[in-house]
Amino acid sequence: MAEIFQKDGTWTFDGDAIRIVPGRERGVHLVRQTLGELTVPLEAVAGISFEPGRKAGRLRLRLREGADPLSQVTRGRMADAIDPYQLKTEPDRAGVAEYFAEEVRTALLLEQVPDGPTDRYLLPGPAVPLAVGAGDGTASFDGERVRLEWNWVTDDGKASGGPRELALADVTGVEWLPSIGLENGYLRFLVRGAPTKTPAKHDPNAIELFGFKKDGLMALLGAAVTARLPHPAAPVHEVPAVTAPAPAAALDRAPSDAPPADDHDTLLRRLRELGELHRSGILTDEEFAAAKQAILQRF
Repeated sequence: MAEIFQKDGTWTFDGDAIRIVPGRERGVHLVRQTLGELTVPLEAVAGISFEPGRKAGRLRLRLREGADPLSQVTRGRMADAIDPYQLKTEPDRAGVAEYFAEEVRTALLLEQVPDGPTDRYLLPGPAVPLAVGAGDGTASFDGERVRLEWNWVTDDGKASGGPRELALADVTGVEWLPSIGLENGYLRFLVRGAPTKTPAKHDPNAIELFGFKKDGLMALLGAAVTARLPHPAAPVHEVPAVTAPAPAAALDRAPSDAPPADDHDTLLRRLRELGELHRSGILTDEEFAAAKQAILQRF
């Protein structure tokens, strides 16, 4: 196990997942504290790097494209202070940070985790219900419906229509853009049957953002909605659904049904399946370790 404690937060790696716990001190951004603890499965990781510095270093976790709803919404636009997949490190912890990064890189190599895009979300996204007030309104999401309410700075024409309620089935996508310089940002919901590129100030399906502290929280709400929409890379014919976990009896079949040692693709697929059973609670730690060892011996 590898672990690093910093004022910015704590990262722990147990070989299967990276547990990220944000710090609670004053300097830790509100967005990261609101998002809370994250568990990033190894299969969602594309890479990790450590950037040393005189005053502070930085661990950066790079996720596979399409693995994380939050990254899908923000598209690399999160500031360093907001990004939960970065950890600011003190100069005297550089050795620990390098060791942590090397442990993750070694696991990625041993498990042969691909660094390419995924066709499903491997992280669940922010928990709901969630409500955020920022910019010219308040957005809330209960898992089934998005509600938009306006405040005193909302454009009169936009506010005249009253609060908006959008059923999740009618939402086709989410766009988030932070405020940059003199340009305001927005959180926009793309709605079926109502295509529009109206500026957020006038768009009844968007919250306009002015660059204040709570604006970043809108990205969390956008990610919560995105996590419950069809994955953009999923096959068109697929209907989004939660796959039922395999029965525990699958554990007994893993060693006996394992393919020849040279069939690495099948072995890796079995390892991923076992990992999913373990994360879902179907397999205990001991059962998972035993089955994993049996398969690794066939490489």
